[in-house]
Amino acid sequence: MARRRQLYEGKAKILFEGPEPGTLVQYFKDDATAGNGAKKGTITGKGVLNNRISEYLMTRLHEIGIPTHFIRRLNMREQLIREVEIIPLEVVVRNVAAGSLATRLGITEGQRLPRSIIEYYYKNDQLNDPMVAEEHITCFGWAATQDLDDMVALTLRVNDFLTGLFLGVGITLVDFKLEFGRLWENEEMRIVLADEISPDNCRLWDAKTGEKMDKDRFRRDLGKVEEGYQEVARRLGILPEAGPRDMSGPEVMQ
Repeated sequence: MARRRQLYEGKAKILFEGPEPGTLVQYFKDDATAGNGAKKGTITGKGVLNNRISEYLMTRLHEIGIPTHFIRRLNMREQLIREVEIIPLEVVVRNVAAGSLATRLGITEGQRLPRSIIEYYYKNDQLNDPMVAEEHITCFGWAATQDLDDMVALTLRVNDFLTGLFLGVGITLVDFKLEFGRLWENEEMRIVLADEISPDNCRLWDAKTGEKMDKDRFRRDLGKVEEGYQEVARRLGILPEAGPRDMSGPEVMQ
């Protein structure tokens, strides 16, 4: 493995210095967490599957004009991405009542919402990523009004496209989380989709049975977590032929 400088390590990914200025290498781990790190474990092959799934979805979104940080997949666990200034917000789209929304408002899980809801959460692990309003976001300078307008417009397009894409393979897109970043090119800035799109940050249910195929299988101790991720990749037609076999991480430069 090539020696490269590690810049950041999160719960599910590691970022390394890229081969060219303005690029990073994003490495997908098998580590899994829930409850803001309160529960920890390993989902064998998750990093391989999430790398492939996110590559596929980011590529499909690029084809319809959604700007993303994704450049290309490098190997089974790594992809080359553009370096962006991450906006410290999680943009959550809810199409069906589940998770914290169902608990918070006393709504039966699985109830389809009258319309899709967009929520914002401030990215801060120490504060457990609290839910915030647009007033908080603009007041504290996390994003400008125009940034938010761009993020919402992109989010709605992503939701429309992914809802149809997943439905086409028998999956209900219940809810999902997006992150965005500021990409600077010369003196111009534009908002682009960042992070990943995978069963780690999407709730994906079988459209007929309601069976969960996402990280809720880990959160709720439902078992067959790896099989859930594999089924999503299989339905999308991208399950690695050799299966999600292990691959060690790159050697880190101290």
